[in-house]
Amino acid sequence: MKRIAQSIAGLTLMLLALSLAGCGSRSEPPPTLSVAQLFPAARAVPAFTLTRSDGKPLTRADWKGRYTLVFMGYTHCPDICPTTLLTMRRMWADLQRLGISSHVAVDFISVDPGRDTPQRLAEYTHWFDPAFTGATGTPAELEKLSKALMLPFAIVPGKDGQYSVDHSATIAIIGPDATEIGVFMPPPHATPMAADLQRLVAWKP
Repeated sequence: MKRIAQSIAGLTLMLLALSLAGCGSRSEPPPTLSVAQLFPAARAVPAFTLTRSDGKPLTRADWKGRYTLVFMGYTHCPDICPTTLLTMRRMWADLQRLGISSHVAVDFISVDPGRDTPQRLAEYTHWFDPAFTGATGTPAELEKLSKALMLPFAIVPGKDGQYSVDHSATIAIIGPDATEIGVFMPPPHATPMAADLQRLVAWKP
């Protein structure tokens, strides 16, 4: 947990520094947002290959053409994951009412591939909303992606071979060009998230 807390503190400091630096690298100023925190310059995402719960690959190319919210967790998570996904389910209902859900995707990426089988991941993710995508991958691919998106996680050993996973509660915002443009910091709130996404969808950077 200490590692995750340090990483979150580092992300907070980085966001503060970026906000002080201004947004001069964008051709058009970003919209005024209530809860989303945008980076002045988008962060590149390395090539990756994960496996979706339906067995199909999930790659960086799948993040092109719309905004994607990426949340990394695991299905045995007792609190952060179900709470966050429930919030995103309410947010998704708002996006549907606003008529912009086709411009947004939600990807839940499990950092517990040993227990999160495709069937379990599909059942878990689709319970929140059938439109949400569940995926996982090899430890190496998950570690690479978590570092790139600044969404750290760590396996915590328990008794009798059991374990839990400490992970970030931050939601990464991937832009239509498959770069990370910002984050939703915890705790998430459905209605302002949907309002911010509506502004982002209308934005022409």
